[in-house]
Amino acid sequence: MPYRITTIRCQTSRPIDIIDITAEVRAALEQTGFLQGTVTLLSRHTTACININEREPRLLQDMITFLKRLVPRDGDYLHNLETIDGRDNAHSHLLGLFMNSTENIPFAEGRMLLGEWQSIFFVELDGPRNERQVLVQIQGE
Repeated sequence: MPYRITTIRCQTSRPIDIIDITAEVRAALEQTGFLQGTVTLLSRHTTACININEREPRLLQDMITFLKRLVPRDGDYLHNLETIDGRDNAHSHLLGLFMNSTENIPFAEGRMLLGEWQSIFFVELDGPRNERQVLVQIQGE
């Protein structure tokens, strides 16, 4: 089955940032001309994830609040004792344990088969960052 690969680039502005990338994924699918198949998304980072959920402003804020409470930034984490890039981001890696770095979405008749309330989100856990990448592989016919 033929496939195409592209990259969506995101800039994040907050320590935890939830960015709706549904329109960008939809545009990448439309460019292929494929009618049926699967879209696979991969966050190319260990401290950023892909999530499918509802886009409602208060719910998005609830999600951020929940993540901050689940794994506080100021915890006593060994990873922060000798950081690789100067970022004390152990909490970000730990949050990533509960999230997906990939999502697969089927499509038919050239449209993703998402539910009525579903959107695709890039979830930054270690921001702000100037550039983050989501690999989009679309396999179809």
